[in-house]
Order: sequence, then structure tokens, then C-alpha cells
Amino acid sequence: MSSPLVRFAPSPTGHLHVGNMRTALVNYLFARANDGQFMLRIDDTDDARSEAAYEDSIRFDLNWMGMQWDCEDRQSARLDKYHAGLQKLIESGRAYPCFETPEELSLKRKSQLSAGRPPVYDRGALKLTPDEIESRIAAGETPHYRFMLIHETVTWPDMVRGEQSIQMSSLSDPVILRADGRFIYTLASVIDDGDHGITHILRGEDHTTNSAAQYQLFEALGYTVPQMGHFALLAGADGEGLSKRIGSLSIASLREEGIESMAIASLLARIGTSDPVEVRADMAALIGGFDISRFGRATPRFDPEQLRQINGKVLADMPFVTIKDRIDDNHMTAELWDAVKGNINQLGEVSDWINVCHAAIVPVISDAAVTSAAMTCLPDGDLTTDSWGQWAKAVMEITGLKGKAIFMPMRQALTGRDKGPDMAALLPLIDRDRMIPRLNGETA
Repeated sequence: MSSPLVRFAPSPTGHLHVGNMRTALVNYLFARANDGQFMLRIDDTDDARSEAAYEDSIRFDLNWMGMQWDCEDRQSARLDKYHAGLQKLIESGRAYPCFETPEELSLKRKSQLSAGRPPVYDRGALKLTPDEIESRIAAGETPHYRFMLIHETVTWPDMVRGEQSIQMSSLSDPVILRADGRFIYTLASVIDDGDHGITHILRGEDHTTNSAAQYQLFEALGYTVPQMGHFALLAGADGEGLSKRIGSLSIASLREEGIESMAIASLLARIGTSDPVEVRADMAALIGGFDISRFGRATPRFDPEQLRQINGKVLADMPFVTIKDRIDDNHMTAELWDAVKGNINQLGEVSDWINVCHAAIVPVISDAAVTSAAMTCLPDGDLTTDSWGQWAKAVMEITGLKGKAIFMPMRQALTGRDKGPDMAALLPLIDRDRMIPRLNGETA
């Protein structure tokens, strides 16, 4: 394979969510795994909905994920290219003006459906003579333009779905310029990809049919058709689409929730492939194991709970130096981090364990005999990681109980919880003057 150039082309009309971040990530990993380049293109021709704040958000999210791009462009700076491309299509007879209103087109579709025919545009505008077109424009009507498809079978070797064949007579000639003067993605994207020399287009399977029309557009404009790959779209854990929940699955909301970038990347890089999801510490590790051929056609399910579990594994592998500046609490130490990091799924949960060690909590007394015995034999001096075992052994000798019957009541009294970090590591970190009151059932 020659050095590939791929692109991620978001519209700045909203925040990135897990679906389009997955598209960005697949393109980024493909480029890096094959010594290629990753391009960011801002598709901002929809000036009514595009906002600078959303563009800033997109750039921030990509940088936060560790996905730096090699080059960039924006569609709003390329309008002259689209006009030139449209003119070339008009001159070659592959683009033509249409005057139907949305209401008229809707009536045509309803009529076709009621007659049992597919709702494909009937090319009624092609019946207009040049004089009729000129007359309607002179009368103040502004046409939209369609690209005339050649009614043949378009076939390409899809990098994910295998050979794809689409009969073009089953499709409507796509609108490429609206009556309000806005160029449609179908044309603008092809001209951008062609001019930039994009070698591979990797995107969701919802673009498969659109890709067939763009295949003919590439050829009509004299461009080399890029290789294409269309991967299955994400569904929720219940198998339903993500559209209704996508707001809560924006990258910004996940970040605010405490999800780490490498947890998101580790899941999105493998979900939908035949490989198991494995936690990776950095992008380099993901790049080394990336293979586009591993993606399948089955619909992958995105489970937020799975993401949280992966996030816990990412945190468990993090050294203290990585997180120390992210937790604004003087009680946060390397010893505390090492003690609790294997028992949290989100970084914010560390504050709960800081409170267990240094703030008042409500203890749980499940066996007063055990906690009373524990008060009588708390080890003297500074507590160490050996102290928990020595203390528990002493309580066993007093009560005659063993194992969980000793460990659980002591844990519940000292931490207020049934489970958590290894008590041998946690005990030396708890303020000593809080231990006896807690064992006595007092809030301390």
C-alpha cells in the first residue's frame, strides 16, 4: 500500500459523540498504522447551523484524545472550487437545473408510492427546453441542480463489507446545489477528496448508497476514486440505535463524567472487530494492533457500563505522577493512589476514599463483639501494611472467629463500606484518631 491520506470531516453543528469519534479514530489509526497522514476537514458549508464554538469543541476533543492531525482545510474556503466543479458537470451534461418545490417533490413521491413504484426522482426537469429554463430564471425562479446518474451497476471492493454492487437506476439523481445556493455534501465532499488526494474513505455504513453516487461523481470530475470502507454503526447495549441517547454520549459529557481518553479509544478501536477489547495505555499501542480488515458487518453494541469498567482498568494502570495534578486535595498521596486505584472506575471516586481516610463517615457496625474486641487490641505506634494482618489475628484470638467473620465487621466499621481497597494498604492511611470512635459506632 502506498502512503495513505485519510480525512475526518465533521460539521461544526454540534459536539462530537462516540459515533463520530469512532469514525475519526478509525481513520487516525488506519493512517498511523500505514505510515500515512490524517487530515481534519471542517465541513462548514451549512452556515446557518455551523458555529465557531462547535469547531473549537471538535478540535479540543481530538487533541484530548491524542489524535493530532497532519493537515487541515475547511469547505467554506473552497466555494469557488465547488462552483467550478458544478460548471464542469453542467457543460458535460451531467448536472441539470430543476425547479420543483419541496411540496411538488413530496406529492410526486406519494404518487409513486401509492402506485407501488419506488420514490425515485422522475427526471421531469430534463423535459424543460433551454428557453423554458431561461424564462423561469428570468421570472425569478431559482433552480436547484441535480447530478445525472448513469443507470449502470456501480461495484467496488469495500474494505469492510466486501464487494458492493448498487444498481443506480434504483437511486434518485442527487441534489448537489440547493436553490438557496448551498452546495450539498455529495458534491463538495467529492471535490475536496479529489483535490486533496484522499486515498481512502472510511466511514459508517449509512453512507454506502451515497458512496455509489459519489463514485460516479469522482469519475465525472476526472478524479481517481478512493478506496472505500463502510463499517457498521454503533447501537446501544439494548440493540437500539444511539440517536436518542447521543447527547449523553458526547465526548465532552463523558470527559466531565470522569472517563479517560484512552478508555474511550481502547473501546472504540476494537468494538465491531473480531478482536477482544483490551485496555491500552497510549495511542502507540492501539496503532500497533490496528487492522481495518478485522472490522465485521455485525452491528456492535456500545455499553456505557462496559466503558466505565474499561475506564477503571485504565486508572488502575496509571502511575501517581499522571494524576497528581488532577486531584486538588492536600491529602492525596502516592500511597493513597496506589491503595485505591484498583477500586475506582472514575477519577472523581478518589475523593470518597480520601474522606474515608481523613473525614467523618458513618460507620457500619454489623458485629459489635468483633468491633469491641478490635478496640482492645489496636496495634500501638505507626501502622504499616503489616498492621492489618497482626490486628485481625489478635481479634481472632479474642473472639474465636476466623476469616470473613472478622475482616468484614472491621472493614465496615472503619470505612462504612462492605468492599473496597485492600485493608492492609488502606489502614495506615486512615487517621488513627478516627479508628476507635468508628469501631464504637460513632461518626468520625
